[in-house]
Amino acid sequence: VAGPGFINVFLRPAFITGRIAEILAAGGPAPPRQKKRKVAVDFSSPNIAKDMHVGHLRSTIIGDTVCRTLEYVGHEVLRVNHVGDWGTQFGMLIQYIKEEFPDFLTDPPNIQDLTVFYKGARAKFEADEAFKKQSQLNVVALQSGDESCRRIWQLLCDISRAEFKKVYDRLGVQLEEVGESFYNPMIPACLEELDQLGLTQEDKGAKIIFLDGWKFPLIVRKSDGGYGYDSTDMTAVKYRIQELGCDWVCYVTDFGQGEHFDLVFRAARAAGWAETEG
Repeated sequence: VAGPGFINVFLRPAFITGRIAEILAAGGPAPPRQKKRKVAVDFSSPNIAKDMHVGHLRSTIIGDTVCRTLEYVGHEVLRVNHVGDWGTQFGMLIQYIKEEFPDFLTDPPNIQDLTVFYKGARAKFEADEAFKKQSQLNVVALQSGDESCRRIWQLLCDISRAEFKKVYDRLGVQLEEVGESFYNPMIPACLEELDQLGLTQEDKGAKIIFLDGWKFPLIVRKSDGGYGYDSTDMTAVKYRIQELGCDWVCYVTDFGQGEHFDLVFRAARAAGWAETEG
């Protein structure tokens, strides 16, 4: 026992290697019998145009372990990589490419260091009001299907995917990318259903869900009419339960997002999409 009551257990390396050798030689015990369920495991989920950090690596390794365990006992597992490939930051990145690489349509830039590129775009966004305004217009254009904005967005996504793949290949992790952009067309119908259920209310031009016992709401539509993480995550959990037919949905994420997802799950239960606790 150490410190304020931590119980530390130390295993000799020889014991660990010996036990692993026994399992490999014997083939390991048969998996316990369980009722087969369909499970979506949301893990890793890095952001496009940014480097993966230790939080993403932690989620990747833990998430893969959860998937392997569930697969071992016979469940059908969907390994979902919910990448951040949508949002206001892309307006900024698109504008930066338009200004720095005006011939991008015929001569796409070779952007190897996305972190440096992102920092350059962020610095200009914060210092140049005209750049900031145009970046905001690019977000609307991207969401409306503007061809040039879409091509730049696709370029950024492809570069990031190639970098992510190097990490996943090294770790031996298999995932299926289903990013935020996938859910964007479904959000209006999701919000309409929440409206009809009487779960939403207007607040200073925004649309929110305020549940009893919570000090803060889910903002499912911002005051400017745009959508954020709350909108996407509500739509994603609905899709995974109703369209994919998942019995369980497991999120492997940072503790700091715990309250956010707890609120999303409670709202999903209030909407009747998920079973009540217990």
